[in-house]
Amino acid sequence: MSNTVEYAPNSQEAAIALFLQDDNGDKLTDILVDALDEAFRILRDEISSYPLN
Repeated sequence: MSNTVEYAPNSQEAAIALFLQDDNGDKLTDILVDALDEAFRILRDEISSYPLN
């Protein structure tokens, strides 16, 4: 594996590439789990705002 980081047009992709380059999978997993928890929270809040018919 090369030590050079390829150009990533998206800053999130660049951040992920740096985590992978540094072999920091645990921290990356924590960040991704937190993001998924936040997405589910937002969806739960959206769903709860709709009245039941």
